[in-house]
Amino acid sequence: MNNKEAIIAFSQSEKVKSSLIWISQSVEMLMGLPESDKKGAESIIKAMIDWIANEAMIAGQITGDKVWQEIVENIDLARVMTNSGVVHEAVFHCTQALSKVTGIAQRSMSHLIEEGLL
Repeated sequence: MNNKEAIIAFSQSEKVKSSLIWISQSVEMLMGLPESDKKGAESIIKAMIDWIANEAMIAGQITGDKVWQEIVENIDLARVMTNSGVVHEAVFHCTQALSKVTGIAQRSMSHLIEEGLL
């Protein structure tokens, strides 16, 4: 990993991590909403999942790190769960993606610290 890749990976990982947490918390909140409000909430969650999948895909293309593809696959599974009407199952797949993103963040931060950039 070079400095540029580490900076991009760290930046993207922070964005993706916070979004995955937001999605997971939103799904948990959705479960407590009245049925009349759930459709609108699901639409927002679906849009966020689509957006964050694109961000992860871009990060993988820019950095060349294959782990980003695994993250995209986890996010895609969260999308499938949401589209299939079992939105609560999306949290599991978001958590799997979050674990991988955290690993990327840690590796990139360690590199930046070693290089004296953080």
